[in-house]
Amino acid sequence: MQRYFVSPGQFGETEATLTGDDARHIARVMRGKAGDKLIVSDGRSREALAAVEEIGPDFVRVTLLEELPQTQEARLRITVAQSLPKGDKMETVIQKGTEIGAAAFVPFLSERTIVQYDERKEGKRLDRWRKIAKEAAEQAHRNRVPEVNAPLSWKELLRTFDRYGAVYLCYEKEQGHQLRSAVAPWLRGLEPSAEASALLIVGPEGGFSEEECREAEAAGAVCVGLGRRILRCETAGMVAAACMLYESGEMGEA
Repeated sequence: MQRYFVSPGQFGETEATLTGDDARHIARVMRGKAGDKLIVSDGRSREALAAVEEIGPDFVRVTLLEELPQTQEARLRITVAQSLPKGDKMETVIQKGTEIGAAAFVPFLSERTIVQYDERKEGKRLDRWRKIAKEAAEQAHRNRVPEVNAPLSWKELLRTFDRYGAVYLCYEKEQGHQLRSAVAPWLRGLEPSAEASALLIVGPEGGFSEEECREAEAAGAVCVGLGRRILRCETAGMVAAACMLYESGEMGEA
C-alpha cells in the first residue's frame, strides 16, 4: 500500500490533504480514484489508514479511517556523517541509508574531500537530498523521514559528538579495533527498552588522515575498522549501519 508523508498542518483530526508531488503521484502515476486506500503519516507521531475522498487539480483530500501504530523505527538511532563524495554518491548514501534504517544524515567537509563545495548551490542540493530521503522512507515504510542536515566543517562535526551516546569513525587503517568489538559491549550496557543514539562517521574517497583520526578520538570517538576489505565511501556507511542495527537486534525476531 502506498505511503505518503504530509506536514502536521495538513494532517487533521478526520482528514488530510496531500499537495505537490504527492498529489500528482496519486492522480497521474497511481491513477487514483475515490475510495482508494493509502497510508498517510505526519513523520512525527501520527500515522493513519486513509481513503481518497476527492482529487483536485493540485490536491488530494483523504478521509482518515484508522490510526496506525508506529513500529517501523529502530530503537538504535544512527546518524550517518558522510564526508561529501564525488558526483551523486551522496544521493546513494541517503537513499540506501534510509532504507536500512538510519535516523539522520550529516554531510561534512574533511581534509581529503575532493568535492568543491559551493555554498550558493547548497540550498538546491539540500532540497534534493531531503526529497530523496522522503521518497526512500515512503518506499521502505518508515514512520519518519530521516533528517538531512546542511554540510558541516570537520571542526563543527567534532563539536557535535556530545549529542550522541557513542561515536564511531570508520578508519581503513584500523586493524585491531573492529566495529563489532566496539559496538557489541556498548549495546549490551543499554537498557533493553531504551532508545540509544550513535554517530557513524565515514570519510571521503581518500579516507581520513591520521591527524583527523587523532582529533576524533580526542573528541570522544572510537576509530574502528570494517573488516579486511577496503569499501567505497558510499558503501561503508551502509555496511556499518546495517551491522550496528543487526547487533542491536533490529534484524532479529520481531
